[in-house]
Amino acid sequence: MAQDALRLAVLIDADNASAAVIKELLEEVAKYGVATVKRSYGDWTTQNLVGWKDHLHRHAIQPMQQFAYTKGKNSTDSACIIDAMDLLYGGNVDGFCLVSSDSDFTRLATRLREAGKVVYGFGERKTPDAFIAACDKFVFVEVLKQPATGVDPGLPVQVKDVPPLHGLLSHAVKETQRDTGWSSLSAVGSFISKNHASFDPRNYGFSKLSDLVRKQHHYLEVKETTDAAGFNHLHIKLK
Repeated sequence: MAQDALRLAVLIDADNASAAVIKELLEEVAKYGVATVKRSYGDWTTQNLVGWKDHLHRHAIQPMQQFAYTKGKNSTDSACIIDAMDLLYGGNVDGFCLVSSDSDFTRLATRLREAGKVVYGFGERKTPDAFIAACDKFVFVEVLKQPATGVDPGLPVQVKDVPPLHGLLSHAVKETQRDTGWSSLSAVGSFISKNHASFDPRNYGFSKLSDLVRKQHHYLEVKETTDAAGFNHLHIKLK
């Protein structure tokens, strides 16, 4: 493990998450740190979670049994929240990955961030805005799914009903531009990410922000410069 790698606890609401993308989801988690804790919560005595069982063993995810004591009440959420607080006070993790599309985790995400922990959320596009905004970063699992047969596997799946790009990029450029009118790509990306937790170039069908920006040539001007060390930098300006 790299010395500066974040130790992450991956807590999965199996009642509200799909097992079909767990491999890709854990690969995404690996971009942010090391999953030192992997737990999935649900009532494993029911048939509803049969599809999860093979994935649990394959990816070394610990199943956490939670019986549904009352019909219509989601006791899984409570069990996950209690464990998250135990992990928080245990001090053995640097951040949390909350896997659910359920708004019940909004307060948990807020509380963990108040304690200085980084919080990554993973859920479907239907996830309520409040939960999305409560996370440092939120990834829509739709972009993690494998593309349909015949589609270039290098192209991410575009997510439906995401905020229009024009407004997001134009505002970010205006807020980060220098006296010359130019903004650096890194400054624009950082500004958008801080203000929109779910922003991800993959939501719009692009693997990288640089590729996405270059395609907005009808209202953005893009130039590339090279610094003294030989590194290339992309700059953006409104036309």
